[in-house]
Amino acid sequence: MILQYFKKKENKEQIIASKQYKKILYESNLFLSNSNFFKVKNYNTSFEIICIFLIMFIRKNLLEDNRNKYIKVNDELVSLFISDLDESLREKGIGDMSIGKYVKSYVKKFYFRISKFPDDNNLYKNETFIEYLKITNIIESSDYINVSRKFNDKFDDFLNSSN
Repeated sequence: MILQYFKKKENKEQIIASKQYKKILYESNLFLSNSNFFKVKNYNTSFEIICIFLIMFIRKNLLEDNRNKYIKVNDELVSLFISDLDESLREKGIGDMSIGKYVKSYVKKFYFRISKFPDDNNLYKNETFIEYLKITNIIESSDYINVSRKFNDKFDDFLNSSN
C-alpha cells in the first residue's frame, strides 16, 4: 500500500525528465565510445558530453508549447543530473566527508557551461559553439567544425528517435 503512494507521487514532469535523462546518458555513452576525436575517454570527458546534451535538451524544452510544464521538466533534469553526479562520484571512491565539495565543483562547471553555451540552434555553423568546444578541452583534433556538426547531428538523431 505504501509503494502505491510513492508511485502516485511521481508527476508527469518527473516521468518526462527521467526518460529524457536516461536517453541523454545512453546516447552520451554511445557518442563517447563511437567517436575517436576525444583526447582521453574518462570521467571528465563523459561529464562534458553529458553537459552538452543536457544543455541542448534544456534549451529545446524551453521552445516547447507548454513552457511552464517544461520549466519543471528542466528543473527535474538538473536535479537528476546532480543526483547522478553524487552517485557516480561515490562509485569512484569519493568519501562522504568530501563528496559535497566534488559535487559542488562539477555543478559550478555545469552552470559555467550553460553560461558559455550558444543560443543558436544550428550549432555547427556557430562560432560560439566552436569556442565552447575549445573551452571544454576534450577534443584532440583542431577540426572543431566537423566535431560540432557531429554533436548537432547526434542530437538531432536522438531527438527524432524519441518522437
